Amino acid sequence: MTGTTTLTLGGLLAALLVLLANLHPWWTGTREMKQLAAFGKGFSAAACAAACPGGLLGWAHSRSGTVANGAGERTGAVTTGTTSASGITSGQLVGLGSTGAIVAVLVVFLVVLAYKKAGKADKKRIVGGAFVGSVLLLTAGVAGALAWLPGALNTAGVIVVDAVQGAGIL
Repeated sequence: MTGTTTLTLGGLLAALLVLLANLHPWWTGTREMKQLAAFGKGFSAAACAAACPGGLLGWAHSRSGTVANGAGERTGAVTTGTTSASGITSGQLVGLGSTGAIVAVLVVFLVVLAYKKAGKADKKRIVGGAFVGSVLLLTAGVAGALAWLPGALNTAGVIVVDAVQGAGIL
């Protein structure tokens, strides 16, 4: 797997810049929650991908850290003349099982369908939400705050599998 599980200050800078670019129109506008929906969809897909320990979704999650670190460190060096390669305490979501993986893939698939249907501005917001979510979920704080997610995905997956198998119906 080519990627990183450690975020640097530069990577944090890149994620915060994208976050601010997405929040600014909402803040200066009417502040309706529906304006944040596209960003939230992307963030949700990234959270489900971050719960995956490997595979394509896990690779994309770890690769986002590499991209953010490189872009953020260059941005920090060019704009301020300082280095921002210091690492941040890393974290990760653990405990996703095979039933939870089904739900994680379904959530990401639904976000991809929403992306295909979205307009140009919302497509950018979905991608921005996915980038910010994936990068911030490399940190101990955000990963710790969402530590409940793999368990919730696993439980939802068990419910889906039980319903398909007819458990509790007959």
